[in-house]
Amino acid sequence: MSPKPVMSMTDPAAFATPVATLDTLGLYCPVPIIKTARRIREIATGEVLEVLSDDPVILVDMPAWCASNGHEYIGADRSGRQVRLLIRRLH
Repeated sequence: MSPKPVMSMTDPAAFATPVATLDTLGLYCPVPIIKTARRIREIATGEVLEVLSDDPVILVDMPAWCASNGHEYIGADRSGRQVRLLIRRLH
């Protein structure tokens, strides 16, 4: 299974409105995933969580975590080293 590519801001998925932001800048694997797992439990089913990261492997880790935990990986937008990821809670 290949992860979704980094989305562009012209992609409609880029405009999913997050209800919360999790800043994991400066944190590296596995910490961003652990914090995402905790934070996503605090939002309602169907809502979107925004995760900010500069971990180079987050674009592999987050789609895999979403797939294995039953959440929707909407995509990511990269700006320099920083990545903005969007995850929809599905249960």
